[in-house]
Amino acid sequence: MSNTRQLQRLDREHHFHPFTDQGDLNKRGTRIISKADGVYLWDNEGNKILDGMAGLWCVAVGYGRKELADAAHQQMMELPYYNSFFQCTTPPAIKLAEKLADLAPSHLNNVFFTGSGSESNDTVLRLVRHFWSVQGQPERSLIISRKNAYHGSTVAGASLGGMTYMHRQGNLPIPGIEHIDQPYWFEEGGDLTKEEFGKQRAQQLEEKIIEVGAEKVAAFIAEPIQGAGGVIIPPDSYWPEIRRICKKYDILLVADEVICGFGRTGNWFGSQTFEIEPDFMSVAKALSSGYLPIGAVIVSDRVAKVLKELGGEINHGYTYSGHPAAAAVAIKNLEIIEQEKLVEKVAHDTGPYLQSRWRELASHPLVGEVRGLGLIGALELVADKKARTRISKGGKAGSLCRDFCTANGLVMRATGDTMLISPPLVINTSEIDELIGKAKKSLDDTLHAISDGVLEA
Repeated sequence: MSNTRQLQRLDREHHFHPFTDQGDLNKRGTRIISKADGVYLWDNEGNKILDGMAGLWCVAVGYGRKELADAAHQQMMELPYYNSFFQCTTPPAIKLAEKLADLAPSHLNNVFFTGSGSESNDTVLRLVRHFWSVQGQPERSLIISRKNAYHGSTVAGASLGGMTYMHRQGNLPIPGIEHIDQPYWFEEGGDLTKEEFGKQRAQQLEEKIIEVGAEKVAAFIAEPIQGAGGVIIPPDSYWPEIRRICKKYDILLVADEVICGFGRTGNWFGSQTFEIEPDFMSVAKALSSGYLPIGAVIVSDRVAKVLKELGGEINHGYTYSGHPAAAAVAIKNLEIIEQEKLVEKVAHDTGPYLQSRWRELASHPLVGEVRGLGLIGALELVADKKARTRISKGGKAGSLCRDFCTANGLVMRATGDTMLISPPLVINTSEIDELIGKAKKSLDDTLHAISDGVLEA
C-alpha cells in the first residue's frame, strides 16, 4: 500500500474535492480513510474514528455488511447494467419500486429512479412543472423553497436550496424559484415562543403565494428536518400550518427525505413523523446505505394518474436510472433494516437513549441549545446562553470543535457554530456512550482553546 504522504501528494496533484477550499486542503493534507467496520472508520495512519455522521448521513446499516457486497456481486455477474429507456427495465428495478411503494405512505405508489438526492430533486422540478403544464396550466411553474435549505448541488438542486454561498457560484438560482424564511427558532426566533415562531414562519408560505399569485405557484419543497442547514427541527406548529396552506391553494407539497428517509427519525420517513402528507418524496442516501449510488422520487397517486393519462413521453431520465446492481443492493439494504428492526430500535431504544445522553451536554458552558429526534441531533455553540449570542463570526468555533472531535476519534460535523450528529442506525448504547464522551471532551478542548485566545489569533 502506498504511504500516506504519497497518497496525499497524488490527491493534491489530481483530485478536486467537493465543497472544499482546494488551496487550504493542499496546505493541510487530505485525511485518507482506508477501511471501516460497523460504526467505525480507520484512517491510513491506523487511527480509529467513531463515525457520528454515517458517512454523509447515509450509512444506515453500518460499514462492512457482506450481504450488500454479495448482492452487488451476484447482480453484476448476472446483469451488471441495463437501462430503463426504450420500453425496458430489469427485475431489481421492478422489485425495488414495489418495495418503496410498500414502505411509503399509502398514497405514494409510483417511483422514478435517479442516481442521487440531487438528481431526485432535479426530477421533482421537472415532474412538478410537467404535471401542471399537461393540465393546461403551464404558467403554474414557480416553486417555493426555504432559505438555508439544502436540496443538492446540481443547478436545479442548488437553486431549489436556499444557501446563498452556493448561489454566488454559477449565477443561481435559476428563474422560477422563490425562498421564504426557515423555521430556525434558536437563531431567528427572538422573543417569540417556539409555537408562535413556527406558525409565523409557516404563514410566510401563504404570504409568498399571495405575493406572486396563486395561479403561478406549482409546489412547495422542504426537508422534514433541515439537515445540512443545521438539523433544524421545526416547532410543532409549523408543519400543520404548511399542510393547511398547501391544501387551501392546491399547491403540491414536496418532502425532501434524502436525509430523514429510512429510519432516521424513528419512522420509515420523516413525512410520517411530522404527518406531512406529501405529493412527492425525494429519497437517496440510506436507500442503499451509501454502498452504491441510487436515489428515487416517490410519486403520489394523484400526480401519477395525471402524468400517466396526460403526460405523454416524459423527456427526462438518467443513464443509471434503476441501475440493476444499485437496485439489488438497495433491496438487500431495506431487508436488513426490516430484519434487524432498525426503525423500531431508533423509535423505542437507541433513539430515546441517544437523545437522553445528548441532552446532558446542555449543561456545558459552550452549549446554548441541544436538539434532536431519533438518531439525529445538534448542539449550538454560544458565548452567552441566555442571549443566544455566538462566540465569533464565520463559524470559527464550530470548525475548531470539529477538529478537536477528529483528534479525539469522532466524526461530528460543523455547520457554522452548530455541531451535528447523525450516526449509523446500527449504533448501540455503549457506542452512544462513547460518542457522548468524545463529544464532551471535544467541547472541553474547544472551551480551553477559546479561553487561551485561539480564535482571536
